[in-house]
Amino acid sequence: MSHLVELAVDEMRTALAPATDRDWDVPAGRLEWSCRETVAHVADDLFSYASQVIAEPADSYLPIEAVIDPHATNADSLLAVAMCGRLLRIAVDSAPPDARGWHPHGTSDPDGFAAMGVVEVLVHTHDVTTGLGLEWWPPSALSAPVLRRLFPLAPSGDAATVLLHVTGRRALVGHELPTSWSWDSSVRVAD
Repeated sequence: MSHLVELAVDEMRTALAPATDRDWDVPAGRLEWSCRETVAHVADDLFSYASQVIAEPADSYLPIEAVIDPHATNADSLLAVAMCGRLLRIAVDSAPPDARGWHPHGTSDPDGFAAMGVVEVLVHTHDVTTGLGLEWWPPSALSAPVLRRLFPLAPSGDAATVLLHVTGRRALVGHELPTSWSWDSSVRVAD
């Protein structure tokens, strides 16, 4: 699962590179955050997930966060996301398979944290591209494995569309758009 983190970050960088000269202080889709704040949030999530994998806290997040300098360029903000994505991949790849770290939606293993990172990157890239008026859609090849890992009860359909649906961004035909959502990051016991 860890290699998907860098693939998702590459998607984000490719999608947003054409707009690095634009104003990112506009809303990111339907979020209350600006595009700039949303990109900073992604960097912090990736950093925090790496921290949880490395430190293995049992009952809380570590009291540390990644902050992007408010004067950073948009391109530098994307570099920060890339660094945090690599950090998560390194943490996941070097962790023992029985490593566990706390998350409010279920104590997770390294692959679970990688999957959470991929979801954050993909859905927030969608938010930012929407806010900037860019055409972009999450790749189904990246969406499908994170749906299986974090959203086992998700409806069937195109994985990218389903991912946007379960995260409250796009309604699926025949399904009401969720007004609140969460994933299940707990470790599943094999049958």
